[in-house]
Amino acid sequence: MINLEQIGVHLPQGYLFKDISIQINSNDKIGLVGKNGAGKSTLLKLLAGVDQPTEGKIHKPSGTTIGYLSQDIKIDSSLSVFEFLNQSNVLLTKINHRLEEINVELVERTDYESDSYLEMLDELSELNHEFTVHEGFLWEEKISNTLKGLGFSEKDLQMSLQTFSGGWKMRAELARILVNNPDIVLLDEPTNHLDIISISWLENYLKTFDGAVIVISHDRLFLDNVTKRTLEITQGKMLDFPFSYSKYKVARAEEIERLSGAAKQQEKDIKHTQELINKFRAKKNKAAFAQSLIKKLEKTERIEVDNDSVVGMKINFPLSVQPGKWVLDMKNMGKSYGDKVLFKGVNLTVGRGEKIALLGANGTGKSTLLKRVMGEVDGEGTVEYGHNANVSYFAQDQAEGLDVKKTVYETVDDIAKGEIRNSLRKVLGAFLFRGEDVDKKVGVLSGGERTRLALCQLLLSPSNFLILDEPTNHLDIQSKEVLKEALKNYEGTFIVVSHDREFLDGLTNRIWDIENQSLKIHHFGVEDFLKRKLELLQPSSSLKKKKEIKQKVVEEVKTEQQLSYNEKKELKRQKNKWRNQINSSEKEIEKLEAKITEMDEIMAALDYSNEAKASKVLREYDDLKTKLNHHMELWEEATEKMEELG
Repeated sequence: MINLEQIGVHLPQGYLFKDISIQINSNDKIGLVGKNGAGKSTLLKLLAGVDQPTEGKIHKPSGTTIGYLSQDIKIDSSLSVFEFLNQSNVLLTKINHRLEEINVELVERTDYESDSYLEMLDELSELNHEFTVHEGFLWEEKISNTLKGLGFSEKDLQMSLQTFSGGWKMRAELARILVNNPDIVLLDEPTNHLDIISISWLENYLKTFDGAVIVISHDRLFLDNVTKRTLEITQGKMLDFPFSYSKYKVARAEEIERLSGAAKQQEKDIKHTQELINKFRAKKNKAAFAQSLIKKLEKTERIEVDNDSVVGMKINFPLSVQPGKWVLDMKNMGKSYGDKVLFKGVNLTVGRGEKIALLGANGTGKSTLLKRVMGEVDGEGTVEYGHNANVSYFAQDQAEGLDVKKTVYETVDDIAKGEIRNSLRKVLGAFLFRGEDVDKKVGVLSGGERTRLALCQLLLSPSNFLILDEPTNHLDIQSKEVLKEALKNYEGTFIVVSHDREFLDGLTNRIWDIENQSLKIHHFGVEDFLKRKLELLQPSSSLKKKKEIKQKVVEEVKTEQQLSYNEKKELKRQKNKWRNQINSSEKEIEKLEAKITEMDEIMAALDYSNEAKASKVLREYDDLKTKLNHHMELWEEATEKMEELG
């Protein structure tokens, strides 16, 4: 569909990349990866036609439509969210406008037999047909469903875009791209401003999208679930792998290992050749031989290995002192802005060693809750820290507090204590500060670079209670792995807000969910939490769906073949057996679900500082979950058997 022919981009400091020749097919799902500064966003701009290459050509079929979502979109519109999308399709808007004109004119005219009147009827018929072909009659429904999938509420649809933050404007722009169904979608970090539910929705949308997708993302799970091909920009070249991200990483690691071996052997050969040159260049009868070796050495293309120095790197958050049994106590805590209530009646005690993920849709008050805990905003109720609680807080605007006159190295050197001081350059390398970067002044760093430095500084600060608000923003995949490993090994307590599912998976033992102005506690993992959330967005529960499947099976039972008396008797006995198991399991499932709902309320108010009581309640909860899973399996087994019996 699109061909890149020897594309190159030259900057004052040299080539960003050159001689890139690839083909993008009509249904490709591609992940575009590479280190920061490799040229990923630049390549998307070239494909979108925003910028032009220094050399080479990009061939696109005539009429190819491209939807491009950049990281720095600017929307200046007073239209409502709905109208912003509704007016985005020029063809449908034009047809719709003409249809309205014709309908008005037909009402006013009375010359029913005239040629012009009949021609207008023909035009009306043709326009209606064209409107149908382009799904015009489904257009408004498609807009609403897409906006709601990306997190907009029904009320939001009629609000002016000017009232929304940059992140929500990005969602509106993404929705505008998707509803217009372009031939190719180019997405530069689309998950940065999406909550965890909206990311899942977008993921499912792109998997079934009938067109090409090229996406830059630091969300490994998103890349794995959406893409089937990976393009890597490295050392000014393009590498093409027919795999999703995780499989590509394995293949790439194997290639790097092979190249490393070849590079070492080449280095030995070069050294040996250099020794021969030095040995023979001064001898007259060997001078020609030495010159031939020099020419051979000059023509040798050096093998470059783009290895990653942070792979397998271990960094641990230093623990200051051991706190008491609880580190945070919130009593009747709440926060409102005028008539808008974010949350209220929060009564929770955070025990020592708890690992908490704070989740919820954007705008529900996650960051405000953390600021309320830190005392940065006023509100209802009280917040009290436990004995010896030593809090380190990473806010989304944390970078603004850095000293712009210090270098990158000085910023972390002033904080670090203990043995970690011997590995400061490695730590900085893990957060993408390598080589001469460590000597840069903070004042010349970009916003993303400052955020990474602030996180690196926090990682080196001794504490026993971490509060982290979106710490993975601006981190690449490997830097996130370093941070996750450090948090998993952290002996203290932490509360983290993040929309990165893989980062959270296996990291926490509690989920706080802000929904409907209250804070709910869940004791299952992020995957189960997300699955339950998505099920709630559907019109029926999983059990109801299974009952519908069972009903369908019963309705599709065909007439029994001619059986002997004993065979019919055995068939009847088997059917009764499995039918009884279905009924019995359904009753147990309903009872257990009711008990689990009651337990959810009990645990929301549970005092975790009383370890004996908390452990007992958690055991009861786990026992109920185990029983529920058991009866669900029995129900599924019985339903399958009934289907087999017909």
